[in-house]
Amino acid sequence: MQPSLTEKQQRVLDYLQREITSSGQAPSLRRAATDLGVSHAAIAQILKTLGEKGYLKREGRYSRTVYLLNQAREPAALQRWREIPIIGRVTAGLPMYAQTEWDGSTVLDATVFRGQNLFALRVKGDSMQDAGILNGDLAICEPRQYAQNGEIVVALINNEEATVKRFFLRKSHIELHPENADYPSLRYDFSDVLIQGKVIGIQRGPEGIK
Repeated sequence: MQPSLTEKQQRVLDYLQREITSSGQAPSLRRAATDLGVSHAAIAQILKTLGEKGYLKREGRYSRTVYLLNQAREPAALQRWREIPIIGRVTAGLPMYAQTEWDGSTVLDATVFRGQNLFALRVKGDSMQDAGILNGDLAICEPRQYAQNGEIVVALINNEEATVKRFFLRKSHIELHPENADYPSLRYDFSDVLIQGKVIGIQRGPEGIK
């Protein structure tokens, strides 16, 4: 059970909950002080106390980013979610022309996916099924221009075709491996392949949910 709050502390906590629910982020200390009719120092002290009591946490001493915590001292649900773009489609099988336009968006748990500038790509095909990446899944990707051997990446081939494969750097070429025995490994010259990102998670599509 979280410690009890004084009337002033509860007032500030209620204010933060309203503001974050409304705008998705905490107000500045200056604005909070003005809205509540108290001093900047008073707000800073109350936030510190709320943090010590397990009601919120801040990203650094001077950061405006404030996370309200639930009973388990994890970020409350209203702040746990982040929206990222779905960028066209990517083929796991025969590569498909890489589209740059948005194809909607998807929402992720920010406590699980913490990277910056994440994006999602819709997988088409079954060449990565043995890695648990199925037709229609969303591949959650972290932007990258390099890869380590064995990582599953989004690779742009000849500046036109994008595909999800397992990456291997050889002495004379790059190999992109499927995770399905029905598909052969693909070999490319170094200049033919541009790494676009690393796959860090999967959001299951309709075929995987059945």
